[in-house]
Amino acid sequence: MGKRKGDGQSKGKAKKFKVGGFIDPATSGVYATCTRGKEQQCRKELMNLFSEKIEQYFDLSKVEEEGEEEETKKELSIEEQIQKELGELKETKDSKKEFLKPIDLGCECLVFIKTKRPIEPETLVQNICKECATSAQKTTRYTQRLTPITMSASPTIEELMKLARRVLKPHFHKEEGQEPVKFAIQVSKRNFNALSKGDIIKRVAECVGQDHGHKVDLKNYDKLIMIEGYKSNIGMSVVDGYDELEKFNLQQIFDKTFGEDEDGESRVKKSGVKEEDKEEINDEEAEEKKEEEVSESKE
Repeated sequence: MGKRKGDGQSKGKAKKFKVGGFIDPATSGVYATCTRGKEQQCRKELMNLFSEKIEQYFDLSKVEEEGEEEETKKELSIEEQIQKELGELKETKDSKKEFLKPIDLGCECLVFIKTKRPIEPETLVQNICKECATSAQKTTRYTQRLTPITMSASPTIEELMKLARRVLKPHFHKEEGQEPVKFAIQVSKRNFNALSKGDIIKRVAECVGQDHGHKVDLKNYDKLIMIEGYKSNIGMSVVDGYDELEKFNLQQIFDKTFGEDEDGESRVKKSGVKEEDKEEINDEEAEEKKEEEVSESKE
C-alpha cells in the first residue's frame, strides 16, 4: 500500500483546536446574545452602534485618572494584575483613545464589547434601549439581549465580595441621603462552574445589607443587580428599568412598536425593516432561547 500523502509532515505535530477567548479581570463592557452563526455580524453592528452613541452619551475627553487606575490595581490580586497588564500590552500604544474593543469569545450566540472610561456600560445599554422603545427606527438586526458589565473579577468568593462592594456602593451605600431600595439579583452563567448561583446570590445580598432598609423584592424591585459568569470571569452591574425595557432585548423592544400608526401606515415599513426580515429575526430569537434552556439544563 502506498504511503499516504502528508504522513511525513504530520508526525510530531499536535492537532490545533480553536480556543475561546477570555475576559481579563477588572474589565467592563457589554455582553450581547445573538443567533448561532451570526456572532461576527452582531459584533460589527454593535461596534457601529456604540461608536455612534458614546459620543452622544459621554464626554470622551475625560479619561480614567491615574489615581483611579492605581486604586483599581490595588484591589486586584498579583495574578490578576499580571493578567491585566498582559492584556493591555496587546492593545495599541494609543489605548486611551480606544473606548470600544470587540472580544472574540469563541462562544456560540454570545459576543462581548469591552469598554473603557468614561463609558459606563449600564448607562450605554439603558439609553440605547430607551431610544429603541421611543423610536420606530431599528438600528440592529442580529443583536438580541444586552447585558452591561460595570466591572468584573476572578470567580472566587473573596474577589466577588470586593467586586460587589465596589459596584453596589453608588446605589446602596451613599455617604449622604441614602434611601431604602427594593432590589433583586439575577445571575446568568455560560461555561461557568466556579461558583454556584446560590452562593453568588447569598454573598451579593450580604454586601447589599439592611443598614438603610434595603430589602429583596423579586416582582416590584427598584434596582436589579445583574451578574454574568463566563469562564474565569464574573461581572456585575446595577440597572434600572429592566422589565419596562423588555429585559434589554432590542428585538422585543422593537416588536412592541410593530402595528399601525394613526394614519394606518405600518411601522415596519417606516423603520426600513422588511416583513420577511422580521420573521427571520423572530425565528432566530426562538432558536437562541432554546439554546439557553439547553445550556441551563446541562448545568
